[in-house]
Amino acid sequence: MTLDPTRLKRPTSAIDHAANAYTERLLELDPGFATELGLPGHESEYRDHSPAGLAASADAARHALAELAGLEPVDDVDKVTLHAMRERLGLALEDHESGWPLAELNNIASPAQEIRAIFDLMPTATVPDWEHISGRLANVPGAVAGYISSLREGAVRGLIAAQRQVSIVIEQCERHAAADGFFASLAADAALDPAASPSPDTADAGTSLPAELTTNLAANAELARAGYGSLVDFLRTELLPLAPARDAVGAERYALASREFLGSAVDLEETYAWGVAELDRIIAEQEAVAEQIKPGATVAEAKTLLNADPKRQLHGTAALTEWMQKLSNAAVADLAGTHFDIPEIMRTLECKIAPTQDGGIYYTGPSDDFARPGRMWWSVPEGEETFTTWAETTTVYHEGVPGHHLQVATATYQSGLLNNWRRNACWVSGHGEGWALYAERLMDQLGYLADPGDKMGMLDGQRMRAARVVFDIGVHLELQIPAQWGTGTWTPEAGYDFLAKNLDISTGQLDFEFHRYLGWPGQAPSYKIGQRLWEDIRDARAGRDGDAFSLRDFHTQALNLGSVGLDTLKVALLG
Repeated sequence: MTLDPTRLKRPTSAIDHAANAYTERLLELDPGFATELGLPGHESEYRDHSPAGLAASADAARHALAELAGLEPVDDVDKVTLHAMRERLGLALEDHESGWPLAELNNIASPAQEIRAIFDLMPTATVPDWEHISGRLANVPGAVAGYISSLREGAVRGLIAAQRQVSIVIEQCERHAAADGFFASLAADAALDPAASPSPDTADAGTSLPAELTTNLAANAELARAGYGSLVDFLRTELLPLAPARDAVGAERYALASREFLGSAVDLEETYAWGVAELDRIIAEQEAVAEQIKPGATVAEAKTLLNADPKRQLHGTAALTEWMQKLSNAAVADLAGTHFDIPEIMRTLECKIAPTQDGGIYYTGPSDDFARPGRMWWSVPEGEETFTTWAETTTVYHEGVPGHHLQVATATYQSGLLNNWRRNACWVSGHGEGWALYAERLMDQLGYLADPGDKMGMLDGQRMRAARVVFDIGVHLELQIPAQWGTGTWTPEAGYDFLAKNLDISTGQLDFEFHRYLGWPGQAPSYKIGQRLWEDIRDARAGRDGDAFSLRDFHTQALNLGSVGLDTLKVALLG
């Protein structure tokens, strides 16, 4: 593959046509996916969350696989597409046959959150934009009703999320359905966004909307509130009494989930043992950095000193946003043209405070035409006002450049090389999050974390990800607790204490993460396991190429692949 930093070009193959046709079908089935990509035409609609909607998605995958079965690759790009689609779509059908998509419910990534979260990506610059928002608000009850029908069918089959997950989703939905919750506030605060780019429809940016539209927004926000209220009623009265108390999902379900997030089948017990050893190694590395911060200091004492340093503190979300943006801009400017190829169109990255208070930091990619840039979002739990830069410098690199933004925007940019499915529809957590952790370590190796405080922050993040491997696999498979961390087999309660010792985050964030791991098995470990597999592939490539190996060329080729399963990545980069 030519390592050209500009947009690469190749003819569209029959396999590309099949992949593009499948992507078009996905856009038809899921209008929210179109919103994520910034594509017009379905701005007010939702995907069908009912059993029939899930079956339609499975049928689309089945049809695409049948079409691909009769096609031969014409180049290396086709070979990767074919390998990736067979792995991803085949696994999607396995997942569908398991029945668990009917029971999808957790505190972070289920329809309970997705139905609301799509509004975060909808533009607000024009009157038509707000008309689309109003229309989607009116469709919330239908989306919720479809979701309820799937949860009900799952319950009939004995497939139900744990009590802990049902209870916390009830709390989340109650907040959205409240008189001062998300939907009511969205309508009450509706106005043309003064920060948006001008267009013929904007009138005066920041002005109020036409009276009729304001009235419709208020009425449809009430419908959305009622829709979430019906979800609360169903969850509390029907699902919660049936939900199992046990959080552990067991080896069979966990193995399927792990493959979904990695695109690779790993030996779970070997990976668990590696996670225990990796955690020990990182703690030892932290202890060495603590000695640099203050001779004789423990890790906890060193972090106390860092937290007390006024130069490392931020107060309020405005200061947090400004700091994130400044650091992100500097990374883009410094790395572009030196360690990475970053075209001008990819260099805008917006840092924002998320409109929710659930906790967590995340990235959303640019629209296909880059009119909506990539964005880094910080969801700040209620009441949190003080932030420390030493702990989060590495997070900016993780979410921005050279992390997710460089990765996702590169795939979006390479429209002449990759088909629509490769650029926009395929996202594998172990690949994407593994790259972001790989990027953090890379920034350390390049000298950007030379400050001992910033290095401690990076190690704290790596420690958290290693601890999640131990917790997630250990609790869900109910394995033996390592001697250095306790006795007996893992339980959620023992796991919470373990996380509290290894995750240096607020109580609100810790509670959120604890519930996330219990309700989304296999996802959290995919970060650190993905990093491990990325490093294994890089080292194997370096060993194969010898003196001819170029790390920059390796990164360029890898990023130009887009997001694929890690088995596919290995085939693409090692042959």
